[in-house]
Amino acid sequence: MRVISKKQGVRFLAAMLAVSASSGAYAQQQSAPDPNIVVNGPAPSAMTEGPEIKGVITARTGDRMKVTTADGASTIIAITDMTRVKAGGGLFGGSKLAPNALLNGLPVTVKTMQADGVLVASQISLRKNDLRTATMIQSGTSQRFEEQAAATEALRGRMADIDKYNVKSTTNVHFDVGKTDISPQDKAELCTAANSAGQTENALLLVVGYTDSTGSDDFNQELSEKRAGRVINYLQQVCGWKPYRMLTPTGMAKADPAASNDTPEGKAQNRRVAVNVLVSKSVDGL
Repeated sequence: MRVISKKQGVRFLAAMLAVSASSGAYAQQQSAPDPNIVVNGPAPSAMTEGPEIKGVITARTGDRMKVTTADGASTIIAITDMTRVKAGGGLFGGSKLAPNALLNGLPVTVKTMQADGVLVASQISLRKNDLRTATMIQSGTSQRFEEQAAATEALRGRMADIDKYNVKSTTNVHFDVGKTDISPQDKAELCTAANSAGQTENALLLVVGYTDSTGSDDFNQELSEKRAGRVINYLQQVCGWKPYRMLTPTGMAKADPAASNDTPEGKAQNRRVAVNVLVSKSVDGL
């Protein structure tokens, strides 16, 4: 690594990175080095503004991370002492975070600088709810309830340091425009899904809320969180799903649409909450 200077005293520590294997290598334990990432020393050159990259962190080792976009393309980005990590919205609104908050599976937006094709993160932005979800998945579950302490500890013990899950099934609950009410049909399907998932000892539920493109970003974010929360409450209070087997709900607003928002039919599909049944790959089938 070398220190590369810009005007007005801005400094970035740049690492030249090359990928020697295909981008199909995905998330791995953060403590283990990624054999697909090779570090080379760069020749001195002025840094210029690079592309903004939106995707999910699929590998992390040392001062480098791999970000995979929705189309499956992967990009290696260097993280330096000058990189700003920001979490927006809610409790973490506008706050700065340490680089160790950058967990595998975390959706991020990265502003970059570049030199000779090497990308260095100048700012990494994320949503506080995504951080909470990634943290929950990283540790299995951190929710504690006194009456379930023993069961929670047993579950955490089997899932220690595991961040790879199989999605066994997904149940979608749909909503009217701007509403959070769950239809009688969807209520029945939620309990059916919970009963089925309950037959798998190690199953967790990850609930994610979405909206269509109608309305402002702030409104949709709040609405998606409320929808996810409503489904969580129903699963726990009516369907009897245990809280210690529930990951924190997440609102994704209009991101990741299931269909085009250009038609009423597509918007109807996007106004949903996805209830995902997750099982750690380390215990799946046991």
